Amino acid sequence: MTDDRPILALIPGDPTGIGPELTARILAEGKLADVARFVVVGDRRVLERGARFAGVTLEIAEVASPAAARFDGPVQLVDLGNTDPDALPLGEADAEAGRLTGETLARAIEFALAGDVEAITFAPLNKRALYDGGWRFPDEHKMFAHLLGHAGQFSEMNVLDGLWMTRVTSHVALREALDQITEARIVDALHLADRTMKGAGIDAPRIAVAALNPHGGEGGLFGREEIDIIAPAVERARAEGIDCRGPFPSDTVYLKAFRGEVDSVLAMYHDQGQIATKVRGFMKGVTITAGLDTVFTTPAHGTAYDIVGQGTADTGATEAAIRLSARLAARRRAEALEPQGM
Repeated sequence: MTDDRPILALIPGDPTGIGPELTARILAEGKLADVARFVVVGDRRVLERGARFAGVTLEIAEVASPAAARFDGPVQLVDLGNTDPDALPLGEADAEAGRLTGETLARAIEFALAGDVEAITFAPLNKRALYDGGWRFPDEHKMFAHLLGHAGQFSEMNVLDGLWMTRVTSHVALREALDQITEARIVDALHLADRTMKGAGIDAPRIAVAALNPHGGEGGLFGREEIDIIAPAVERARAEGIDCRGPFPSDTVYLKAFRGEVDSVLAMYHDQGQIATKVRGFMKGVTITAGLDTVFTTPAHGTAYDIVGQGTADTGATEAAIRLSARLAARRRAEALEPQGM
């Protein structure tokens, strides 16, 4: 019998955070076995310590690569043998942990490029540790694009309860973000959001565009970005076939989304969107790197250094990330098999 579940690389994330125990608990419970076939990429010692912290038992079988995995028994693990968790500080950002986290992700990307895995879900990591560990990128999304040799557009998106939240600017200082808000970037972000949601099965995405200034600028009283930049971008994108509206004041636009009036909100900068979605559902949100050939998802929360080792970490967002990763991978596979011209 053919097994249609996508093959997913599962990465335990920062070894000093809650990622290993989240990973171990999900694997031990087995309740996501119906959505994907898992291959853990990382160090066996990290996964085993995560299991101890989570209070679960795992049967592990080591394989040389995902291509050699067998999915009808023990947890399949590509043991990189690169991370001794006892040599790292527990519950704090650490450059060496960041270096090893990046090294582990890079190995998973090699498997994706070889066609051995169809998607990658990684438990929380720490951007500062990653950077200090030698991966000189402001975030993991730019690191992924570099390792994939991706030259086109890409961006971080957040998914919560079926709502797809995106932004024009992301991990930059707020002063820098203001300079990056241009008509062209807004239009590009709208096209990427539309394309990504269609790839997830939303046939006709509806996108609300947030304003930048308080009260949407009050007709230019509090700034002219809405008049000179954002509204023209919305009109241009609509003319190019995107179902988008706005700009709407940013303190009310998310209410439209939560009422189901739209499928997505385009924020102008990172926290404009993140605050609303994290308050709405901190332990349910998923981050996706949109625009890359490889599917990447991760829980939208962080490493939770303050509760590491207590066995209390909530797996909800990681489970949601796995489900979304499997869904996207399955759709991409189906689209690849469709006859050309259909």
